[in-house]
This record gives sequence, structure tokens and C-alpha cells, in this order.
Amino acid sequence: MELICRPIGVIHSPFQEKRETPIQAAFSKAEGTVEVAPEYAAGLKDLEGFSHIILLYWFHQSEGPRLTVRPFLDREERGLFATRYPARPNPIGISVVELLGREGNRLRVRGVDVLDGTPLLDIKPFVPTFDHREGTEVGWLRGRV
Repeated sequence: MELICRPIGVIHSPFQEKRETPIQAAFSKAEGTVEVAPEYAAGLKDLEGFSHIILLYWFHQSEGPRLTVRPFLDREERGLFATRYPARPNPIGISVVELLGREGNRLRVRGVDVLDGTPLLDIKPFVPTFDHREGTEVGWLRGRV
């Protein structure tokens, strides 16, 4: 089976180098712009009512994949799928960011943690009732986050 993904836009951020990016959006106060391609702009209707959105994007400068990695918060090698490491077979990233406003096909966001020019694959509204689970476990991250 072959899958084809087409970007719907691009994420603009202040980060030009990988080493500058925060390790997760939750640790970032940086502001950026999500520029949606004009042919998808109508899909932004009603998004302004949400305080946060989920960005799905392509780690376009990722080297990879590697099935075992040393994650940012650990010194041990871990299985790739037990981490959020960017070097993946399908380098898809996800960030929850605060939506500050919309101007046409551009969204102003806070909490951006990606390189400038990152290809945007999708946008979804963050809905706490849908996106939160009680009694979750964080595996090897216990006591670190």
C-alpha cells in the first residue's frame, strides 16, 4: 500500500536550526504563524472559537528512521515508538498550540516548537473532553514530566 500526503500549508517559526527548537510545544512560549494554502482556507471557518489547536506536520529535516533512540529526557536507549523522537519511518509530528488569532489564511499561534518552513499536514481543534484521558501512565517518563 502506498500513501500520499500533501501539505496543506507551512508553519513559520523563529527557529532556523534544530538545536534551537524546544523539546515539546508544552515547553515553548514562542509565537509563530500557520499559513494555510489558499485552496484550504475555507476549512478554517469556525476555528477561532477554539483556544488551542492540534498541528500535524512533517519533520522535513529529520534524519532517520532509527528504531532505538536516546530521547531528550533520558540517557538510556529506548524503542522509537516509546518516544516522541523525530527520526521516524513516517516523520509525522504533532503539537498542541494556543490559537491567538486568524487573519485570512494565517493563524497566529503560541507554543510553536518546529523549524521555520515545516510542512503542515493537518489542523484539528483541541477538545479537552476528547483529547484527555483519566488514569494515564507515562511509562519511562514517570517522575520526569
